[in-house]
Amino acid sequence: MGLSYIRDRAVESYVWSNMVFYEEDLAVTRMVFAKLFVLAVIMDDIYDCHANIEECRKLHEAIQRWDESAISFLPDYMKTLYNEIMNNFKEFEDQVGVKGRYRVAQTKKEFQKLSTYYLQESEWSHQNHKPSFKEQMELSTMTAGGPLLCVCTTVGRDDTLTKEAFEWAASDTGAIRAYAKILRFMNDVAAFKAMPLYNQQKTVHHHPQEKSGKKSRRKNKGDMSSTVECYMNEHNVTSEVAIAKINSLIEDEWKTINQARFERRELLPAVHRVVNLCVCVMFFYDDKKKDAYTFSSNLRETIESLFVNPIPM
Repeated sequence: MGLSYIRDRAVESYVWSNMVFYEEDLAVTRMVFAKLFVLAVIMDDIYDCHANIEECRKLHEAIQRWDESAISFLPDYMKTLYNEIMNNFKEFEDQVGVKGRYRVAQTKKEFQKLSTYYLQESEWSHQNHKPSFKEQMELSTMTAGGPLLCVCTTVGRDDTLTKEAFEWAASDTGAIRAYAKILRFMNDVAAFKAMPLYNQQKTVHHHPQEKSGKKSRRKNKGDMSSTVECYMNEHNVTSEVAIAKINSLIEDEWKTINQARFERRELLPAVHRVVNLCVCVMFFYDDKKKDAYTFSSNLRETIESLFVNPIPM
């Protein structure tokens, strides 16, 4: 995209997508998922590190309007992203055809919601709001993007995925919310444990306009506490106690996921992909690899075995 200030995570996103949709006939779904993952990460980076609060509000307004004319009031460095969002969603509609466009439409709604959640985090940061553990858990569960990814698992699927299964994936309740919490908790625990690595590689992310001498009035969302830190502060406990508590919450959410596998057989095509999403989270954020999505050198062996080295015969 030519956006030098954002994280380049195309390969990592495709690995994630490939683990969820490994079948040959799901190539369209695999690519849609990977592209959407990248767009969400870029949008998060802009809200997080690069935009001041006024620009965050402008980007949010443009995404809610979802119209090419909205690009006119965006800063220049945001216009490329906005064009890519518009173009990619048009491409998704063309790829799935008329019968599948309602799934793309729902994915667009979830993308717009994600933008709203990102803006809320930015507003909290701008206001120096210190959320409680419950507040942080509720909002950061949504900013992890779980509901968006669950809906995206339905795009490009054939008729074996019923309307009921699609509506379940788009419901944002039960197992969908459980996956979102697992994603957030695992991410936060892994990031907390990987903090020394963050500090070693920490770089200053300048607002694009700062190079021209314009002062940016922003506060990095990275300054906000994670669920681990919120629990530590609220209960005045060590990180070990906080992580143990969060791990117990993860176990509870897994029970909800597993229960969904046995409730309604007609939902299994959708439930199976949500289970795959959870397995991906465990893979990317386990104790050995820490935060492998951010520190992707830990994925090198996996990437080579999947896409480079021939399968031994």
